[in-house]
Amino acid sequence: MANTRDIRIRIKGVKSTRQITRAMQMVATSKMKKAQDSAKSGRPYALLLADIIVSIADEFLEVTNDYFMERPVKHRGILVIGTDKGLCGALNANLFRMLSEVDSSAKFVSIGKRATQYLSRTHRDLLADFSLPDKPTFSDVKKVVEFLLRNYNDGNIDTIEVLYTGFINTLRQEPELIPLFPLNDLDEMSAKLHERFGIEDHEVPKDDREIIIEDRDAVLSELATLYLKQEIHQLVLEAQASEHSARMVAMKTATDNAGNLINDLTLQYNRARQAAITQEILEISASTLSN
Repeated sequence: MANTRDIRIRIKGVKSTRQITRAMQMVATSKMKKAQDSAKSGRPYALLLADIIVSIADEFLEVTNDYFMERPVKHRGILVIGTDKGLCGALNANLFRMLSEVDSSAKFVSIGKRATQYLSRTHRDLLADFSLPDKPTFSDVKKVVEFLLRNYNDGNIDTIEVLYTGFINTLRQEPELIPLFPLNDLDEMSAKLHERFGIEDHEVPKDDREIIIEDRDAVLSELATLYLKQEIHQLVLEAQASEHSARMVAMKTATDNAGNLINDLTLQYNRARQAAITQEILEISASTLSN
């Protein structure tokens, strides 16, 4: 059995660790609430934009824009949204487990240091890596989208997909691979988007007014580009909400475990102290009897 001094030192160390994890839990809780509000507030706009694209595309008998036409896939283009920091439970591990199942011919763009490190460590074809602030704006995400579009237009990649951790609720976050380009099946795209945001029953609004568009390819290109920017921005917000939620849960679990460990060590300390006192009494009694 360890002596009382060693146990006392260990109790002090665990208490210090619990103070740190409790502070990190409080910080993560504050960031989590803001990130969740940002993610939820952007969903209606993403849904409306998808419905507008579907509605306008339906007006044309044939869509020949490159963004809406499927083409042979030589290299998939995948944007991986990871985290800059750890201590968020199994969030990154689950994301990378899904990433490991992607074929090696894909080309990647990463957001977050953890994703960049994993792609480099596994020798994947990493085209570029980006870092975003804690509160990413539409302009911050714009540079990522422009890089993806440039490679898509040049033929370096034949799809634009996003691998991220979707936010379901505070206790549940799941990795998901979302195909964004090309927009060859608009109805399925819109249905999946509504399903992902928990709106299963929906109907694309119809406008009976006659719309005359002189350059439909230009309009569709602008709409598709705007949709890609908005969707990636929304997925970044969802990933950040997942990150802060997972970190809050992980730090709360660590704080609770530290408390349980302190209780166990305190019980062990009391037993060791009682055993030492009992041993001293026995020694004194034996000494008295011998005299």
